[in-house]
Amino acid sequence: MNQQLVNASREGDIDTLYSLIRKDPCLLEHVDAIPYVNSPLHVAASSGRIEFATEIMRLKPSLSRKLNGDGFSPIHLALQNRHTQVVLGLLEIDGELVCVKGREGITPLHYAASLGNMELLPKFLSVCPKSIQDLTVRNETALHIALRNNRSEAFEFLLKWVCHARVLNQQDVEGNTLLHIATIRNHTHFVRLLLIT
Repeated sequence: MNQQLVNASREGDIDTLYSLIRKDPCLLEHVDAIPYVNSPLHVAASSGRIEFATEIMRLKPSLSRKLNGDGFSPIHLALQNRHTQVVLGLLEIDGELVCVKGREGITPLHYAASLGNMELLPKFLSVCPKSIQDLTVRNETALHIALRNNRSEAFEFLLKWVCHARVLNQQDVEGNTLLHIATIRNHTHFVRLLLIT
């Protein structure tokens, strides 16, 4: 990718972005043509440049779902770098980004569940309720991940969102349901919650 574009993305320089587009109107098309790329949106999201990120998304929405060479989308990078405002800004444009599967099938909801991020979990589920059913490559839901990471507040919150027994009875690759995991780990509080749900 053009080094000037990388620098503009990192610095959030929208004027330079348009200067580069005037020189090459297909600039973002060239970036989008690469299957796995650290696009300007990836760089801006990981750098916390919300205005630049939203401008790129407006110009080339397909970049928001593109994975880089490490298997991460722009929203994944914003999450990893704790740029909550960028995450929220991207979701305002496209709430379906909550369901974008990155490396190992991990979605932003899975990632927030692993951290027990109670600021983002409600927002993610309000913009994309069906994301509660998304599975990782290990057949884990966000509930599995919250439970495995001992995120009790996140687990209890996610449990309230579960509407389908299919999610509660979802088995991971080892054949464990949420009840199995809670029992194995001797989490009696979670066992009780699961039994009354």
